[in-house]
Amino acid sequence: MDWKLSDIPDQTGRQVIVTGANSGLGFEVTKRLARAGASVTMACRNVAKAEAAAGQIRELVPGAKVEVAVLDLADLHSVASFAKEYAAKHDRLDVLVNNAGLMAVDRGRTADGFEMHIGVNHLGHYALTQHLLPLLIATPGSRIATMTSMGHRLGLMRFGDLMSQRPYFRWTAYTQSKLANLLFTVGLQQRLAATGAATIAVTAHPGASNTDLGYEGHSITNRLSEFVMSHFAQPAAVGSLPMLRAVTDPAVRGGEYYGCQYVVSGKPVRVKPALRARSTKAAEKLWNISAELTGLDAFKEHSKS
Repeated sequence: MDWKLSDIPDQTGRQVIVTGANSGLGFEVTKRLARAGASVTMACRNVAKAEAAAGQIRELVPGAKVEVAVLDLADLHSVASFAKEYAAKHDRLDVLVNNAGLMAVDRGRTADGFEMHIGVNHLGHYALTQHLLPLLIATPGSRIATMTSMGHRLGLMRFGDLMSQRPYFRWTAYTQSKLANLLFTVGLQQRLAATGAATIAVTAHPGASNTDLGYEGHSITNRLSEFVMSHFAQPAAVGSLPMLRAVTDPAVRGGEYYGCQYVVSGKPVRVKPALRARSTKAAEKLWNISAELTGLDAFKEHSKS
């Protein structure tokens, strides 16, 4: 069926976290959920930009319940601190939107030594989800939604070189991280279902949307991407619709993936990811590596208790 913004149910009383909420897709998701009555925590690295964005949302949505919190996904200590502070202030978490990300940035490392794309786009959100799982599982009907990309179709998991130690190709590192987002959700949904939890894990992609992603790098492909996306891509407000559907549509089921009707644009619809993004074997391998790299696996801790 066709899905529209007007189909978003009343979100009053629901607690939501949106990472990277100060601009682009995260800003649009935050604005729409706040308009529907949700209380949204804007989890961002740059507090000044996040406060400015929160102020803009309050002007656009009188009475909007938004707050800003510091979260640097490139630093596992920051991730742990954010989660601890959030859990101390809130007794529920209805929706975690793992939205923040980097695209085709210059070669770099996170505070923990991870390649920047896999470190921020996947491992940072993996760690955040692990820390917040107890609160999510304790909240009936909660959802964990991760923003991926249609670029995952070009991605390959290079488990022998996950950190791109060999010659660095920015787009290869990026598409691998977006494939990782989908495989993470496969592993997460399997584990949630096995525990009998009512929490579900889903993914979404924004098609070709005009955000500032891909502009930070210094290669000719970054400049080309900036020109193409700024002139021909759909607005971020439209690109945010698949994620909004994924986190609010009552008909959504665990493991589902939402995108654009015409791949790069169009109405938000359920779509099928690439075959490699559905591999339970690859998902299990990625989960185990991620648990080892971050030192986190809430499901193993749960089984011990």
